[in-house]
Amino acid sequence: MALDVETTGLDTSNDEIIELGMVKFAYLPSGEITHITGIFEAFNEPSVSIPSEIVELTGITDELVAGHKISADDVDSFVADAAIIIAHNAAFDRQFSERYWSTFEHKNWACSATQVEWRKLGFEGSRLTYLLAGCGYFHHSHRAADDCKALLEILSMKPNGGESTALALLLESARKPTIRIWAEQSPFDLRDTLKKRKYRWNDGSDGRPKAWYVDAAEAKQTDELNFLRDEIYQCDVDLLINRITAAQRFSKRV
Repeated sequence: MALDVETTGLDTSNDEIIELGMVKFAYLPSGEITHITGIFEAFNEPSVSIPSEIVELTGITDELVAGHKISADDVDSFVADAAIIIAHNAAFDRQFSERYWSTFEHKNWACSATQVEWRKLGFEGSRLTYLLAGCGYFHHSHRAADDCKALLEILSMKPNGGESTALALLLESARKPTIRIWAEQSPFDLRDTLKKRKYRWNDGSDGRPKAWYVDAAEAKQTDELNFLRDEIYQCDVDLLINRITAAQRFSKRV
């Protein structure tokens, strides 16, 4: 199932959902999408006025969402049989969705933006507009259900004339567990070294460690630990390591 949310801003802890779009579809074991089985689209009135930049981006106004509230029962019913939730920036969509509807805490998630190596497949970037342009498509972006439908077009294609659909590549990636390594109490003057290695900073405000961290394939665990011990700490250290599956990935609960 594809999912997209439109919101009043980028803060997943405080901003609010103004539109939810979901498109359920059937697919074969090979990753071939066969048909759409259901479409859900609904507005939600936030507690504050929608910022002007969001109105300009989405076309969603205060008047359009006035009086609307998304039923939790309707959401639960629609997603009940979904094997996996796919979003094009799942860290954003999952964290917003889980705040509103607990049913999403119990689903597997995949990110079509980060779990497919689009550049290696010949695309200029992973943004949905880039992918669509690379396939000769155009759509009205930043409306939830429309973005979901556009995403299905991308997932159904076979990049570079290969045998596998983009959906098959995404599902293969999503099924593989990853690890998250926390470089707690790392030397401050080596922060640029960590950033070059694609470590990200967590400020500790969400209850997780105040530290640099990286997500990597399980097979890379030894290499990553050797890097930290040799170049960052220069000694043996015990590090916090999380094993992450599609059921936890992209959630703040990790």
